[in-house]
Amino acid sequence: MILKAKNHGLHFRPHFKTHQSAAIGEWFRDEGVKAITVSSVSMAEYFADHGWEDITIAFPLNLRELDEINRLATKIHLNLLLDSYQAASFLQHELKAEAGVFIEIDTGSKRSGIKASDLPGIEKIVETISQSSKTRFRGFLTHAGHTYQAKSKTEVLKIHEDSLNPMRSLKNHFAGLNAVISIGDTPACSLAEDFSGADEIRPGNFVFYDLMQADIGACSVEDVAVALACPVVASYPQRSEAVIYGGAIHLSKDFMKLPDGKISFGRIAKLNHLGWEVLPEGNEIVSISQEHGIAKLQAGFFNDFSTGGLLAVIPVHSCLTAQQQKHYHTFENDFKAMME
Repeated sequence: MILKAKNHGLHFRPHFKTHQSAAIGEWFRDEGVKAITVSSVSMAEYFADHGWEDITIAFPLNLRELDEINRLATKIHLNLLLDSYQAASFLQHELKAEAGVFIEIDTGSKRSGIKASDLPGIEKIVETISQSSKTRFRGFLTHAGHTYQAKSKTEVLKIHEDSLNPMRSLKNHFAGLNAVISIGDTPACSLAEDFSGADEIRPGNFVFYDLMQADIGACSVEDVAVALACPVVASYPQRSEAVIYGGAIHLSKDFMKLPDGKISFGRIAKLNHLGWEVLPEGNEIVSISQEHGIAKLQAGFFNDFSTGGLLAVIPVHSCLTAQQQKHYHTFENDFKAMME
């Protein structure tokens, strides 16, 4: 991803909400990355405490966190995100230290952001930001999150192009302001080769990938670099199912539909001392409750997982699984002891 950004003349500001780890963050720092994205004020505080000095909070401004934002802004180069005159006006009067401000643009995901076609509204926000000595207009930011509903590379690239077009128009309209155009979804950043008009990319999920990304076509299942190690607590050979200690509070409720119409909450894999072996499609977590997960195993694989052993789950959405667990085991050290 660093090479792709370099080849396209893009600033690389990876999103750290996927891994949320200072140790993993060092992998990026070792490759020369100096600016990052996060999705909350608390996450920004965590990474600021670990030496990151240029952070964008790519989440709509939460006015109730202004005290924390003011503290952060005195320590680092902080960028905030908003999409309304009201939020810009609030910052104009309440921000105590200088911070950059991006205006969020909704390019089709319909989650948050102002429409690029609302030029009067955008101009009013830009004017309000520019009137304050504490707020510095940085540019326009979007997240084309609807690429996550795509089912093919062609569909991802169509959404990517449809999202870039209004951003290019805004850049031209506000040409005198040197507005940065920041985009960021992993599917598009993985698959696209046309980023004309963009200045910055903010992908995050690519550090691990997951089943959802593989289903979209952004990666292969073999590219997924994180798995959830779950204890097998019960086995039912008559129905070829095992129960694992790994439910909604470990995997989240994200799921995906399989070609046969059934639902999967994660693909099953066999762990070994070097990593894992992903089993064929059809070996899935088919049901979850708060703590329980039901693992459906095809003939020939059931006996590989005995009660008391470990079963690996390739997550549907690695960001949420990482958020739920809050720690990692690696094959270089502590996981070896767990396997013995």
